[in-house]
Order: sequence, then structure tokens, then C-alpha cells
Amino acid sequence: MRRIAVITGASSGLGWAYAKYADRMMKLDELWLIARREERLVALAEELEHDCRILALDLTKEESVILLRRALEEENPRVELLISAAGFGKFGRAEDLSLEETGDMITLNCRAAAEVTRVCIPYLYRGSRVLEIASCAAFQPLPAMNVYAATKAFLLHYTRALREELSPRGVLVTAVCPYWIKTEFMAVARDTANPGAVQSTPFAMRPEAVAAWSLTMNSLGRGVVTCGPIPTVMRLGSKLLPASVPMRIWDRIRRI
Repeated sequence: MRRIAVITGASSGLGWAYAKYADRMMKLDELWLIARREERLVALAEELEHDCRILALDLTKEESVILLRRALEEENPRVELLISAAGFGKFGRAEDLSLEETGDMITLNCRAAAEVTRVCIPYLYRGSRVLEIASCAAFQPLPAMNVYAATKAFLLHYTRALREELSPRGVLVTAVCPYWIKTEFMAVARDTANPGAVQSTPFAMRPEAVAAWSLTMNSLGRGVVTCGPIPTVMRLGSKLLPASVPMRIWDRIRRI
């Protein structure tokens, strides 16, 4: 039975960093790299030591998940590592976003993550590892980043429950909730009708650091990983304060 890693969003940013880390640190037979941009996946595969399967799929399209399911059925591998890093965000109030932007965020960040995980579940075994990439935005509502934060709240709750469901099988499941990450996410998020919705993104983290820390914490059985002091404070604040307080604080910070 071939041991594989399935990594979505592997064409850039955090997904790219996870692929590089898995290539260096894990004993696998193959990495399955999933993203829309095939040329980026090919470039990544050329940098890796492991064999790679390139799956150029747009996960906002339901047929893409069906193609992944068929590939898994044909190979019947052991999924040692599943990283759901595909996702995107847009800054702006709900009324600033187009119908397409709103729908694609919900589809990719929520439905696609859950569906990819679902088709991988039969191939998870004791010791398999699952990381769903949420965000510290999941801990509280965020005006001017409303839809994105809500999608990540869904993924956080989904992952917490999934961890309990798969725990009897010995599968390690973690929701990764970092702060800003230095990726092209920022440029995409600002490309909206209201690009000034978030003025700055200070103290952004390197994707390599987030990947290494979150995989280490996953190996130790942590259910939620915040990857730094700022998201940790945000997580604690959401537990101790009414939602209106973090929202007011966020509204001031985003204008700096």
C-alpha cells in the first residue's frame, strides 16, 4: 500500500511550504499536489525529492472532488498526511463583494475542504495526520472581512468535531489558526471594490514557520494550533470577552 500525502493549495504560500516540509521530513512514496495552476505544481514537483502526482483541479468545481475520489479508489493508497490548504479571502464588507467572490469563498474554504477530507477518510489509518487550515479570524466575527472569517469559523468547528470522530482510529487531526502569513493571499484579498477595508497586515509570519510549527504540534496531538502570540491572544480574548469587544478592537486595528 503506497503511502502518500495529499496537499491542496500546493501551488503557493502555505500549501507550498507544507509540501516542502513533508518532502524533507516524512517517509512517503508519493506526494499528491492539488491546485488550479498546473505550471506552479510542476515547478514545485521539480524541487522535491519524492515522486509527485500533479492534480490540476479547481476545487470550487464539484467534478474536481469526484476526480480526486476516483484517483484514490484506483490507487487505494494509505493517506499518511492530508493538508487542506486551498482557500482564499477578500477584504471588504459583505455588500462590497460580488456574488461570485462570496460564493467562491464559501465553496472553497468550506465545502471543498469538507469534501476533500470526506473522500480521503477511507484511506486514513492509525497514525495518519490531518491538518485543516483555518485562521485566527475564526475566533470572532470580523467586519470588513466578514465572509472570510465566517468560512474559517465553519472550518474550525468542523475540524474540532472531526478530531473527536477520528480519534478512536488513531488519526491526528488539527485545526491550524495562524495570524497573517507572508503569501500572495494579501494581494488577492485586497483586490476588491473596497481595497482600503484592511490598511495593513503587520507582524505577518513566514509560511515555512507556520508549516513546521503546526506539523510539530499535530504530531503531539494538539487539536487547535495558533502558531504565535497574537492569534493565541485572539483565541483567549474570544473566550473571555463578548463578541462586540474584539470587533471594536479589530475595527480600529484594520484602519492603522
